[in-house]
Amino acid sequence: MMYRTIIKPFFDVFSAACGLILLAPILIIIAVLSLVVNGENPFFTQERTKKSGSLFKIIKFKSMNGKKGQDGNLLPDKDRLTRLGSFLRKTSLDEIPQLFNVLVGDMSIVGPRPLLPEYLPLYSKEQSRRHDVKPGITGWAQVNGRNAISWEEKFEKDVWYAYNQSFILDFKIVLLTIKKVFVREGINMEGEATTTHFKGSL
Repeated sequence: MMYRTIIKPFFDVFSAACGLILLAPILIIIAVLSLVVNGENPFFTQERTKKSGSLFKIIKFKSMNGKKGQDGNLLPDKDRLTRLGSFLRKTSLDEIPQLFNVLVGDMSIVGPRPLLPEYLPLYSKEQSRRHDVKPGITGWAQVNGRNAISWEEKFEKDVWYAYNQSFILDFKIVLLTIKKVFVREGINMEGEATTTHFKGSL
């Protein structure tokens, strides 16, 4: 219990602060490149769900531009994904700004990924247990398939993590995440620019 309430929050803030300081040059370079290439705000913010089901604004680097079709609607994701954005996703560099979310306490370094609020009424009672812990930049589902597994499998792993959270498990997940980033496994579903939306359990 002490790990969850005292040690983990301390390490989250400490790690996020150190990460932002060390990665500041990379953050600046990506922001400038994105601004030059896309001519838009380099950051993407979106409302997501955090612990206990409350909401917050996640921050990431944009991987898609805002191009619209003749009807005035945004083009499909695959048509808006830029080369820079594809590179950022493959290397997971688009996730770096989430260290700010960790720093302010909305997220943890390790935990279930924060998802869209529209999914809240679609979870089963057991699946909703994923919100018993803070969402994370990486998690048990991310190192065990990421976007290559089904939503049901992701939620099973998220809930398992919520029940079994520990220092050893978090340390293992961080090490596996580093490996996954270099191997570039499970970035997107085959043929998809972004992961498919959750439509409820069968």
